[in-house]
Amino acid sequence: MNLAQSFATATAALGPIFALILLGQALRRADFPGSAFWPPAERLAYYLLLPALLLKELALADLGGYAFAPLIAVIVVSQLLMTALAYALRPWLAADGAGFGSVYQGVIRLNTYVGLAATPALFGRAGAPLAALALAIMVPLVNLLCVAVITHAQGRVAPWHLAAAVLRNPLIVACALGLVLNLGQLGLPWGSAGLLDILSRAALPLGLLTMGAGLRLTAVGGRAAAVGAAVALKLVGLPLLVWAGSAVAGLAPLERAVLTLFAALPGAPSAYVLARQMGGDAPLAAAIVTVQTAAAMLTLPLLALLLAPGLAR
Repeated sequence: MNLAQSFATATAALGPIFALILLGQALRRADFPGSAFWPPAERLAYYLLLPALLLKELALADLGGYAFAPLIAVIVVSQLLMTALAYALRPWLAADGAGFGSVYQGVIRLNTYVGLAATPALFGRAGAPLAALALAIMVPLVNLLCVAVITHAQGRVAPWHLAAAVLRNPLIVACALGLVLNLGQLGLPWGSAGLLDILSRAALPLGLLTMGAGLRLTAVGGRAAAVGAAVALKLVGLPLLVWAGSAVAGLAPLERAVLTLFAALPGAPSAYVLARQMGGDAPLAAAIVTVQTAAAMLTLPLLALLLAPGLAR
């Protein structure tokens, strides 16, 4: 497969994902089915449907063939290095304490909806369990780092925020429960597999639509330096770092490809929610997520050229 064919394959695989995001934005702007629809739909996807998908994938996945230690090492080390880089660049970001917390979220937070939809589209069914396993590591780590950095950037130290982030986050709870069921060889008891399968099928379409509806296209003005830094570090810097780290760690091609894909994902709307809840710069968080999502429509297909050997055929 040459470069043009690889790019066309990646674009065809990722196109429906971004089409749903754009459709969500169009529906919100057309006020259909109404502004009251989107907040509860977002909560339904985040608190029920996406956790059902993660729980099902992790509980039923065959995890015996994965190199857990190198996987964890690549994810943790790359996130810590990006944290150090973000702090090193802070004097040039023109962002105060609240603003730096939003920039930092843009540097390391990932959109799980896009990742879980893109993985099977690019790598086939074999990539889905690996994607769920990667999220089981990334979601708790990213949330803990974001809460810690936001509190530190604002001159506050609140350890209870870290515990609350774990206990209240439905994705962390679902990942933990799925791993317990898997490692305990319990599977999904009491016929719950069928129910979770039905719920999980609705997770990504609704999640991508609500994500598109939540984008704020007018929130970018006047924050070019901070937004540009978050976009460059997240969509270019972190994927290159993870790709190199995965090669050094000797990960298998599919493992390297999935981790690199997840590193290259745009930020998540939850960055805006967390910034708002913790007194951060919520408009800046919204601007970063919006620009990253738009830029990812180009960067993810280009990244697929690097990942071409693992593309589904």
